[in-house]
Amino acid sequence: MINNLILLVDDEPINLRAVGEALKEEYPLIFARNGEEALNRAQQNPALIVLDVLMPGMDGFEVCRRLKADPKTAEIPVIFMTQLDGGGSETTGFEAGGVDFLTKPIRPALVRARVATHIALRNHILALESLASNRTQEIVDRLVRASRFKDDDSSVHVVRMASYAAVIAAEAGLPPERCDLLRRAAPMHDIGKLGIPDSILLKPGSLSESEWQQMRRHALLGAEILAGSESELLQTAASIANHHHERWDGSGYPNALKGEAIPLEGRIVAIADVFDALTMKRPFKDPWPFDKAKAEILAGRGSQFDPGLVDLFDTCFPRIQRVANHFAGLNNVVTDFSSVSRELIRGALL
Repeated sequence: MINNLILLVDDEPINLRAVGEALKEEYPLIFARNGEEALNRAQQNPALIVLDVLMPGMDGFEVCRRLKADPKTAEIPVIFMTQLDGGGSETTGFEAGGVDFLTKPIRPALVRARVATHIALRNHILALESLASNRTQEIVDRLVRASRFKDDDSSVHVVRMASYAAVIAAEAGLPPERCDLLRRAAPMHDIGKLGIPDSILLKPGSLSESEWQQMRRHALLGAEILAGSESELLQTAASIANHHHERWDGSGYPNALKGEAIPLEGRIVAIADVFDALTMKRPFKDPWPFDKAKAEILAGRGSQFDPGLVDLFDTCFPRIQRVANHFAGLNNVVTDFSSVSRELIRGALL
């Protein structure tokens, strides 16, 4: 859905009415009378803010600086309204993060034209970002498919594990967009196995010490495969690949990180990955019962796993079970990685 909500900010009611009259036929509007109120209203994620410069207390330039410092509002374009004459005030406004200026007394036709231009530009940018994100997700899905040819893990495993991770992340209080990012990035956790020789990866018996050392390299290899992208999805995936075998007590690999030095996404996926590995059927083992696998995770509290996250895993375990029950009806091949667990998570499991 296209967002055309506009926030109008001015301490003078007459100015708010004038701008509102110019825009009310084409856009939904919300209003603020001072800087603090504007910062609060901006949390509603308007598509554009029209902001007076000269206001008591916090002026418009400072409001804009604070908006740009907050990741939730940093991308909202700001048009300043002012009676100041050009020069230094415009420079200050653009340095604060504004995109345009309107001079008082306002001219309705000019207000509508400027607002329409910046709304259209923002929507175009968002459309391009969505297209790029979709293309990135398609590449991710194909990388995950490719990794299946190097390992006997089913595609259901990586999607189910990612869904477990999203449930734990939600229980930890992460915002929905970060939970979704984790869900989409987690299936790439073992992508580094593409660089492990088949003779080691598919060996039916126990690995020798030298073979085990090579196997452990898959974490670093995965991070190298995914590194260097500007995509937040691939950056998150690279971090997960690099850190999901670290242990809370510092005895993990590849970097022997300890405690909160391990990135949060890596700590979450560590729990989800082990739990799913225990409860899935493999050629060399039967699946563990859920209660036994849960007990194993709880036993790793404070040694293998983040103790706080283990407690959250215990709390949200009924939802973990509902995720597992959903996947029990699927075969071992999933072709649309991005949609299966997304629809599952949306199904009120969180």
